[in-house]
Amino acid sequence: MDEGLTRNLTSHHHWHRSTTTARLAIVRTAREYHTRTRTKQIRRHRSRRQHAPCKQAYRAAKIQVGLQRPLASPHLLSSLPRHSWVPFLSSTPHDGNMNYLMFCGTAAASIWSKKATAAETSSCADLKNSAFVFVKPHANTEATQKMVRETLEAKGIEILSESDISGKTIDEKKLIDQHYYAIASKATILTADKIPVPETKFEETFGEKWSDVLSEGRAANAMQACEKFGCNAEELDAAWQNAKVVKFGGGFYCGLVSVKDQTPLYVFNAFFMVMRSKFVGDCSIHCYEVQWEPSKLSWESFRGELLGPTDPKDAPVGSIRRAILDNYEELGLSSVPNKGDNGVHASASPFEGLAEKCNWLGASAESDPFGKALLDSGLSSKTIAEWSVDPRINLPGGEKGSIFDSVEDLDVGDCLAKLVELNSLNP
Repeated sequence: MDEGLTRNLTSHHHWHRSTTTARLAIVRTAREYHTRTRTKQIRRHRSRRQHAPCKQAYRAAKIQVGLQRPLASPHLLSSLPRHSWVPFLSSTPHDGNMNYLMFCGTAAASIWSKKATAAETSSCADLKNSAFVFVKPHANTEATQKMVRETLEAKGIEILSESDISGKTIDEKKLIDQHYYAIASKATILTADKIPVPETKFEETFGEKWSDVLSEGRAANAMQACEKFGCNAEELDAAWQNAKVVKFGGGFYCGLVSVKDQTPLYVFNAFFMVMRSKFVGDCSIHCYEVQWEPSKLSWESFRGELLGPTDPKDAPVGSIRRAILDNYEELGLSSVPNKGDNGVHASASPFEGLAEKCNWLGASAESDPFGKALLDSGLSSKTIAEWSVDPRINLPGGEKGSIFDSVEDLDVGDCLAKLVELNSLNP
């Protein structure tokens, strides 16, 4: 940079702020101008070259912001030769030149914005539906794994990875607890003093204050209750069936429970321990990380037709759950599949798929294509993590509801758009 330009940048504050943007805009504006206007006349009158390029950029900028119609070329802001803008920028700025620069900057910003939007659209179009699928412990045989693999591939679904997770690992890392977080948080993750009990409803139901119960140590989550009572999941569940139970909210129950005539305890979500016991111990699950083109198979069809409804008796012929039901003996299962033990699990949406891959496979939003798209669209890592446990959030219309329910069965593009919308409602 020559001394004249340095002095001008130092002495003119407004010039200093706008020069960088203007230079970028002008530099990128055009070999097109250079090649179309380098005529004998311009070569004979080199002095005109100081301002002609800026006027061309000025006109192109006016076209870009809608103040002037294109005169000839449809290409806006092609790049100018470097030697054309240096003399101009080295000259003393004046109002006319500053107008040129401001228009150039405006045009450049508009073009960059359009390119960014186009890039985002292209990125979204490149995204594929991606889900987490696993064979449940009661059905986890080699024959079932093979059948599931072949059925997925026959539908054009790409299997990115397969893995086994042992019951020991599931227990130690509380993977099933995170999977069923809304229920499990009150049963195994949070201690009684951390559970948000509605004190008025508690007192109305049980006739004593929640604060007194806490201070006397007469409350426990389900896992703690098993330890204090010295019982297993089945024994606790049997006692739960005979207990006085109140529902505080979705997946949030409290009951006054006694096992083997011991001093009663207020226990939260005791029923979860039976659910949990099916995934821990000497069992395991077999996992598939899968992806496919939304245009070839919608998420709704993936769940409703390929996987099948929750109750395998209602599943269509050809679905995975129906195949496990119809062939459970040949597949090596010890009992008939039912609504709870239905053979396989699969994500209900691209967002649940992301949450489940992060939980079970140790993935992250930063490493996952859909997670990256969410981050690029303005969702923070913190929001993605918080929403991964299905909290109640603000919905359109002013109501509150489940984030998972809001995006269930949506394909990846629609799911991304919906999450961006919901993010704007939950600052």
